[in-house]
Amino acid sequence: PNIVFILADDYGWDDIGYHGSFIQTPKLDRLAKEGVKLENYYVQPICSPSRCQLMTGRYQIRYGLQHSVITSDRPHGLPLDEVTLPQKLKENGYSTYVVGKWHLGFFRKEHMPLQRGFDKFYGYLTGGEDYWTHRRPNLYAKDPLAFHGLDLRDQDKPVLDQNGTYSTHLFAKKAIEIIQNHERSKPMFLYLPFQAVHSPLEAPTEYVEKYKDVKNPLVKTYAAMVSAMDEAVGNVTDALKRTRLWDNTVLIFSTDNGARRNAGSNWPLRGWKNTLWEGGVRGVGFVTSKLLRKGKRKCDALIHISDWFPTLLRISRSVSNGTKPLDGFDIWDTISSGTPSPRKEILHNIDPLHPKTDLSSLDSLHDHIFNPSVYAAIRSGDWKLLTGDQGLGGWKYSGTSGNKYEDAVEPPNKHLWLFNIRSDPQERNDLSVQYPDVVQELLERLAAYNKTALPPFWPSRDPRANPALHGDLFGPWL
Repeated sequence: PNIVFILADDYGWDDIGYHGSFIQTPKLDRLAKEGVKLENYYVQPICSPSRCQLMTGRYQIRYGLQHSVITSDRPHGLPLDEVTLPQKLKENGYSTYVVGKWHLGFFRKEHMPLQRGFDKFYGYLTGGEDYWTHRRPNLYAKDPLAFHGLDLRDQDKPVLDQNGTYSTHLFAKKAIEIIQNHERSKPMFLYLPFQAVHSPLEAPTEYVEKYKDVKNPLVKTYAAMVSAMDEAVGNVTDALKRTRLWDNTVLIFSTDNGARRNAGSNWPLRGWKNTLWEGGVRGVGFVTSKLLRKGKRKCDALIHISDWFPTLLRISRSVSNGTKPLDGFDIWDTISSGTPSPRKEILHNIDPLHPKTDLSSLDSLHDHIFNPSVYAAIRSGDWKLLTGDQGLGGWKYSGTSGNKYEDAVEPPNKHLWLFNIRSDPQERNDLSVQYPDVVQELLERLAAYNKTALPPFWPSRDPRANPALHGDLFGPWL
């Protein structure tokens, strides 16, 4: 079948109509209602790691990208010996297209989308930029050392004539052109990672006006950005129907991580983007297709973003020969027919470079198993264990009257939590004292994963990356 994978950026759990949001998302709601809503679906808490795991089916500890995101001024990226999803699909006769945000590295040409399995690329390479000018940093960036330049390409050439075109509209238009011009003798893999709804908060006036009753200007603009994305998804699916590709298409919609603290909402989940609390890692997602055996339902099975790699290989009748050992599972039967998920566990992350909790004054009961001052989290069955300096990660409700925050109350230097996510999805009731055996078992699982991890690769900033040295354009510099 054709595969269309739409990835929203920083889109919160509570920012879609069918989760009760005031934000209007009629197109997404309709697509989800016709398909299978993934209500126990997990992603990574920030951009690059989610994209890496989608593209490889492997946890980020396997290739040294467990710390932060891939930046525009450090020589790093998804390692070249990792086999990507589009490479495998292309081997099996697919035409492969990406429109939107890359964020998997570009310091050498070999890391660019056209060298990683895509036939066509229209979009940008870095993590974020201005929606209208397609330049970074955006107006709100505060880093005086940030490099300035244009970041928009068609294949490997700069796009200079779209200053003033809102990126959500631009990427939808390009995706529709690809759909219309697609050579029908081959199946299509269209990867559409929107810029929306990542910072900065920018939206065309006609969408902002839909939310006249919203008092908080940030909430209003964010809602407008979501509505523009919702309309764009509708326009793309309309094009699939017009071109008669829809009946043989599997469409997947996913966020890359939870909403940011200052924009969007993950209510009633705790935390936000860049945290390992549920609000950072439990994602909005659904699958819709006429090829589903049982549609129009919710799926409560445990699913992770790394599962798409083997699942999409399966439905495309591709083989995983030549890939490294996968952490993802084939979950097609779970989604299509409602069978139990083969996945029982998720490694959310282990990041030894993240600032550690001060354990000097604490009883380090568990040091001999796994250092609990290290920033990490794991899910096993209904249990979730977090270690290290997780930050308080409170709860935030976003409505037409603005944002309401509730702070978490924790003792200082707390460095270990255990929750039963099935009975306590809001992570309010730490059970680590009551269930020491579960704590020990999950620390042992973290230790086992940590033994297989590559050291994090976090090179220094490289002044040669400056776009001023490369014609005002972000791109390869080595």
